Amino acid sequence: MVRERMWPLLRPYVMIAPAMLGILVFVIYPVGYLIYLSMYKYNLMNRAKSTFIGLDNFTQLFTRADFYKSLTNTLIYTVCVVVLTMLISLLIALWLSKKSKINSIVQAGIFTPHIVSIVSISLVWLWMMEPNLGFLNYVLKAIGLPPLAWLQSSDTAMMSIIIVSVWGAIGYYVLIIVAAIHSIPPSIYEAAALDNASKWKVLTRITLPIISPQLFFILVIMTIGSFKVFDTVQVMTGGGPNNATNTLVYYIYTYRTTNLGYSAASGVVLMAVIGLLTFIYFRLLAKKVHYQ
Repeated sequence: MVRERMWPLLRPYVMIAPAMLGILVFVIYPVGYLIYLSMYKYNLMNRAKSTFIGLDNFTQLFTRADFYKSLTNTLIYTVCVVVLTMLISLLIALWLSKKSKINSIVQAGIFTPHIVSIVSISLVWLWMMEPNLGFLNYVLKAIGLPPLAWLQSSDTAMMSIIIVSVWGAIGYYVLIIVAAIHSIPPSIYEAAALDNASKWKVLTRITLPIISPQLFFILVIMTIGSFKVFDTVQVMTGGGPNNATNTLVYYIYTYRTTNLGYSAASGVVLMAVIGLLTFIYFRLLAKKVHYQ
């Protein structure tokens, strides 16, 4: 009798126990250990020499110019990638919103970069941006424009990384927006046509409000992903030239062996920045999202 009474009460907790165990092991514990390491001067070669230094790593972090440089680079990268990707993805999705065989083929072609390894994509673009034999400079010369030192100049290196990132991400988000547009009931557009609504009003008063949950999801996911960019920078520039593309995650990677505690402190700051931005998004924009 006791078991029969207790089981309905315990069943929800038993059902979610595997998921909660995964969150505890792979999320909560690593975050806690990261914070723990950030308060130590940690020696990977000899853990016995690791000493507790409190908040000294954070004090050092916020007094170094290279940290602020990497933070600024990350902010520039994130803003440019998020804005450009969302705008271009939305425009292409509106163009491909009509159901046809040609549009289906175009969607598959646009989505292809998303399923290819980012390392492979970076290597291809690395060749295309080569200053002497690269395809991009060949095109510029062919149309009478001066060639660019895409990845070799601190003035254009970040722009080059942004171009590669936007090109690789567009296809995935186009499919999300196209699927959202297809889920809009046709009767809504028919009613707008009866009212002689212009295409601009249909877009701003019907399409965008209805797909706003998907756009908000894309905004949050892209912001988090852009702040964690690493592989493109590692393959194409290595954080250079002159730290022009040194992002926060690459900054953390740089100090992983020489000063693990300092690297962990940088990771804590990155986590706090992403958390703060996510909170601001939900605080300011979640109320403007229209759920059906």
